[in-house]
Amino acid sequence: MKHNEKLTPYAQELRKNMTPQESKLWYAYLRKYPHQFRRQVTVGIYILDFYCAAAKLAVELDGSQHYEQEGKHHDAVRTNYLNSVGIEVLRFPNSDITKNLRGVCRMIDLKVKERSI
Repeated sequence: MKHNEKLTPYAQELRKNMTPQESKLWYAYLRKYPHQFRRQVTVGIYILDFYCAAAKLAVELDGSQHYEQEGKHHDAVRTNYLNSVGIEVLRFPNSDITKNLRGVCRMIDLKVKERSI
């Protein structure tokens, strides 16, 4: 996967300053998941919230800006690019992390297992 060195400092800053939802998902589940997930991974011109290379799976947590027209368009372009390089994107609203963490974790686990076979 093409690494964009110009984004590295920003990705490092995002790792240090995760949103509460990113932090919750990371420390409650992804950090010790059997297939390694990494945080704030650069792919092309994008920074992925979480990425599992073994499954070529990105997990994105969406705040309110993702539901505005501009955010929806940006996400569609981004998802199309990631799909074109073989990465599937799972998106979850921040509210799902707060209200249904167990369901989010089950969905991630199913998708990783499906894509890792």
